[in-house]
Amino acid sequence: MGNVLEKTKREQVIALGRLGWSLRRIEAATGVRRETAGGYLRSVGIALRTPGGWGRKAPVKAATSVTTGSDSSKPAIEVITGFVPEVTLPEPGGKRPSGASEPYREMIELELIRGRNAMGIYQDLVDRHGFRSSYQSVQRFVRKLRGAVSPEARVIIETKLGEECQVDYGTGPMVRDRDSGKYRRTRLFVLTLGRSRKAVRLLVFRSSARVWAELHEKAFRRLGGSPRVVVLDNLREGVLSPDFYDPGLNPLYRDVLAHYGVTALPCKVRDPDRKGKVESGVAHAQKTPLKGKKFESLEEAQAYLDHWEDNWADKRIHGRTKRQVAAMFAEEKPFLQALPLEPFRYYQYGKRTVHLDGCVEVEAAYYGAPPGWIGREVHVQWDAMYVRLLDPRTGELLREHLGQKRGGHRIRDEDRPRRTPQSTVQLLARAHKVGVNIGTVCDAIHHRQAEAGVRRIMGMLSLAKKYGSAACDQACAAALELGVSEYQFVRRYLERSPQAPLSLRQVDPLIRELTQYRDLIQQRIQFEESQS
Repeated sequence: MGNVLEKTKREQVIALGRLGWSLRRIEAATGVRRETAGGYLRSVGIALRTPGGWGRKAPVKAATSVTTGSDSSKPAIEVITGFVPEVTLPEPGGKRPSGASEPYREMIELELIRGRNAMGIYQDLVDRHGFRSSYQSVQRFVRKLRGAVSPEARVIIETKLGEECQVDYGTGPMVRDRDSGKYRRTRLFVLTLGRSRKAVRLLVFRSSARVWAELHEKAFRRLGGSPRVVVLDNLREGVLSPDFYDPGLNPLYRDVLAHYGVTALPCKVRDPDRKGKVESGVAHAQKTPLKGKKFESLEEAQAYLDHWEDNWADKRIHGRTKRQVAAMFAEEKPFLQALPLEPFRYYQYGKRTVHLDGCVEVEAAYYGAPPGWIGREVHVQWDAMYVRLLDPRTGELLREHLGQKRGGHRIRDEDRPRRTPQSTVQLLARAHKVGVNIGTVCDAIHHRQAEAGVRRIMGMLSLAKKYGSAACDQACAAALELGVSEYQFVRRYLERSPQAPLSLRQVDPLIRELTQYRDLIQQRIQFEESQS
């Protein structure tokens, strides 16, 4: 017994028990808790009436003493033992074991040590051990072992059908990494619908802007539709500059949501209660199916989580609404927005500065910007097919080009300057000062390739700085003599013979190689022009 009553109150409880009063009636009359009153009645051999039952059980032999570890003993009525009333669980098959021989006690205690809750333990008992009794029996048993926990009050936000979802990351289980062979902590992505509390839970090893956007798209596909608003916190994958009134969203995330007709609504900083439904969904998964679990692969962990979602989370009765989650989702699903026919085409993005030739570099290829942008920064988006240049202030599309191979150029005719820019004139003047032959080769490159050759002219000046102006001028003289005014010829000439001039036998393979290189470039240009 957890409490010791004074003698008058104790005698009153015993007298009412002998009159056949129930424990609930005794508690109402005396103010003594039923557990305490029951302990005193059992100690004097008074049979207790079961809830809803009539009559009395056979008398139970009263305990007369208790062993305390010394030679002395006292009557049980005077001793506080702090014992927990014994609770038994049914075995697989429905038979109730007697005493402490219940087969699940050790497993339940081990799961409690790992931090799991009663619901998670009950679900594992049903799935893995054929447990046939109710959840309440496990709940009472766990409550006796560790005591009851009072839930914390939360703000309730009501939303319309199909109106809102909430998203968040949480800590996932340990999963063995296929590459390293070691266990790694995963990340748990949760999307919860605001009205029905239907959740989609996905596991990943690492996060990025693209992974974050792909998880949203996968969740929308699983739900069969998309809500109109998504509530999230200010993590970097979704929000670049937190501001409650004018947040700066990640461009890729913003475009994915726009593709599905969803508006992002970031919370205030340090305001988790605004998305308390998904916070609860994360905690529910962490404490119930995943607590203390380890998996050998990410696929196995996701399959286990999906099984739990279908068989337990969707079929549970929600505590506040007192309705099944699957039934509420069946009502909400028709109000979700229809999914687009094609999935979103993901791209990479970055910032680039427009070079002197009016181009920006993306994966070693060059794309022209509109006139007036030289030296300024633009935002660039690119995928396997297109490269888009955007105004960094307004997001306006400046230019869209087909993707080029490494070293290629893509410039619109209207973007080519009608006269040589002053910066290019100064660059050619520098080349003539370094060497006469160097200047002549650079003039030939500019005459043939216009602004697309500015980078090659700068490369020629870089060769003169690296190998010396005399050696570079000698290489350019050889190029002019052979009629090959190409930067690649001069560079390879200097790499093979930075000091002495090459012999004719050494120059011939170099010319053949360069001729093939020029033919390939010409074929590629013709193909690109035919495609455009």
